[in-house]
Amino acid sequence: GSLIEQLTTEKYECMVCCEVVRIVAPVWSCQNCYHVFHLNCIKKWARSPASQAEDGNSGWRCPACQNASVQVPKTYTCFCGKVHNPEWNRNEIPHSCGELCGKKRQCLDCPHLCNILCHPGPCPSCPAFVTKSCECGQTSHSVRCGQSTKIRCSNVCGNTLNCGKHSCTQVCHAGKCSPCQLTVQQVCYCGSNFKEVLCGSKEEFSDGFGSFSCQNICGKKLNCGRHNCKQVCHPQPCQLCPRLPQVVYRCPCGQTPLSKLLELGCVERKICTDPIPSCGKTCGKPLSCGSYEFIHTCESLCHEGDCRPCSHTSNIYCRCGFKKKVSTSWGLFLFLIAAITFMCDKRCNKKRSCGRHKCNEVCCVDTEHKCSLVCGRKLNCGLHRCEEPCHRGSCQSCWQTSFDELTCYCGESVIYPPVPCGTQPPECKKTCTRLHDCDHPVYHSCHSEEKCPPCTYLTQKWCMGKHEVSYGQLMFLNTKQFSRTLDSSICGAVRYRLICQVQIQASTFIDDCGLCVSCCLSFQSCVKSAPLYTFTEGLCCHKLNLMFFFFRIAAISIATKLTDLQLGDSVEISRLITKKEMKQARLQCDEECLALQRNRRLAEALEIDDNSDPFNIRSSGPKYSDILKEDARKDLKFVSDIEKEMRMLVEAVNKGKHTKKSHCYPPMNRDHRRIIHELAQVYGIESVSYDNEPKRNVVITAVKGKSICPSNTLTSVLDKEMQSRPPPPIPHYKQTDK
Repeated sequence: GSLIEQLTTEKYECMVCCEVVRIVAPVWSCQNCYHVFHLNCIKKWARSPASQAEDGNSGWRCPACQNASVQVPKTYTCFCGKVHNPEWNRNEIPHSCGELCGKKRQCLDCPHLCNILCHPGPCPSCPAFVTKSCECGQTSHSVRCGQSTKIRCSNVCGNTLNCGKHSCTQVCHAGKCSPCQLTVQQVCYCGSNFKEVLCGSKEEFSDGFGSFSCQNICGKKLNCGRHNCKQVCHPQPCQLCPRLPQVVYRCPCGQTPLSKLLELGCVERKICTDPIPSCGKTCGKPLSCGSYEFIHTCESLCHEGDCRPCSHTSNIYCRCGFKKKVSTSWGLFLFLIAAITFMCDKRCNKKRSCGRHKCNEVCCVDTEHKCSLVCGRKLNCGLHRCEEPCHRGSCQSCWQTSFDELTCYCGESVIYPPVPCGTQPPECKKTCTRLHDCDHPVYHSCHSEEKCPPCTYLTQKWCMGKHEVSYGQLMFLNTKQFSRTLDSSICGAVRYRLICQVQIQASTFIDDCGLCVSCCLSFQSCVKSAPLYTFTEGLCCHKLNLMFFFFRIAAISIATKLTDLQLGDSVEISRLITKKEMKQARLQCDEECLALQRNRRLAEALEIDDNSDPFNIRSSGPKYSDILKEDARKDLKFVSDIEKEMRMLVEAVNKGKHTKKSHCYPPMNRDHRRIIHELAQVYGIESVSYDNEPKRNVVITAVKGKSICPSNTLTSVLDKEMQSRPPPPIPHYKQTDK
């Protein structure tokens, strides 16, 4: 009834696609659990590797009950299976034919077919009444057809038990009668052992005297009356004496007939105790030792009784055939045991089927080398690990699924279940609603990260010495973050350098030097720390405010890319401002600038390349920043490897025929990429970052004539600084009585 109601109101969901089953959609119903699925969904599921049974030969499994089926459904039929592609009728059950069901009921002893209309789910119990006998068959009762309850009366069963001698004493019961519980005594064939068994127990063979074999030596007197039977306990009678004259026709080794020995003068045997004549030849009987290649034989003269032990040795090889050992010959059984158990200590170095691990088995004879370890690699979701046996190639997608709604932080955007494992929260275009540290307007959208991006609101800030207010500063930058003390000995004021967060291409600045008005007299020493620009001595800080015009214009556009900018990427801001604004923001040329222009014109007249270094000025003294030195001290081996690679690249391009050579580094974190960018500037190498996190990498390119190898590497400079440092003071301890 529940299935009919859900299918009629279109509220039943397919377990494969989690979509509603429509009235006109082709479906398939499992005959074991009666779940209804889309026909196309169940076809795709049956062909997928995940649906296969564990043994691999039992077909595919139902998604609901895991019942294995061999055939894949191909056609759309009604629930009773009579009509193909049934048409929907408003007055009938969806996906039914409207005729009588006629299917056989689940009860095995019910002969009646289902008499209701074609329906989903199991057929109801049979309403007919039949006459059934009790378990013992002595009484009869009228019950409903298909009733599973057994009928039992109060009479004694009385059926004959398995022994055929006694009757069952139990009250009317189901199934066969229990075996007879009475015990009887049996004797073995040789008459030396007895045992008690249940009446009716199966006897091996009865010879009229005994019923079983005790597995001991028989020991009965043979027909000769002189020797005893040496066979294992057996049914009567015993065999003839093997030494009777009428039984023995040859010598003990079997090579010569006794008739020939009688002709040579041997005494004829009369009874079984007379000795058997010997032929005098070598016995030659095969011994129980030896191997498949060489059979050892008895070397004694023809004799009676057992042969002597073998005096030869045998070669035994280990299982893999790598090692052999020589041992004395034993019996064949012992020789086979020794050959199986003997193993060498050589470990197999072949790769297992996964291609990741080695076999590492001792004396290995395996040909497939299957890996029994668990894969354990992280799946694409990043939360769960692969639980399949170690394998080649990529792992399957994570099958974990959540049936809870996945929302953004504010709850506006929703991903409805089922949600595959590892799915990121949906993107939301609403403004972020988290609690922020400041009360400025919020410009960024709702996000799933716990920490919000820094506030990009432009505000005013004091300089380090509290002398002047600087306008147009980003909110998230404080004085300690963008200032660095350079020298406080001149005029008692604090001078600092604002490290620009944006690396500008071509003609724009990289570092800005900001000083308050009180420090203008000592501005020259600060200017020397700015790498790409030369400023006039005595330039006041308020004139440098023009530099910040660029930063104010591009602040909002660049704020969303702060992460990439801190990694060393360059941003072209010339498109954000006009040429007139660019001209107004430039500094006026001074005497030093005029000297540089004069030198440049002179170099052009003498045809001197700007990239050349004829007087070894650039390579004489490379300057490494303090930040680079601090980073290098944290990971000195990484910096040494990077410098070695850069030197090899520069030497290769300067000595080779090509004008450029590039090298691609593997993906690494932002700190290592920043070190590469700064070292590339010292070596005159171009460096560019590619791809997104976490696969972001750096590609460096050395240009012939432009890239140089500095005389002092960063690692050597750090070593000299370490050696020049004074040793730490030795602590003095106060001497006590103890």
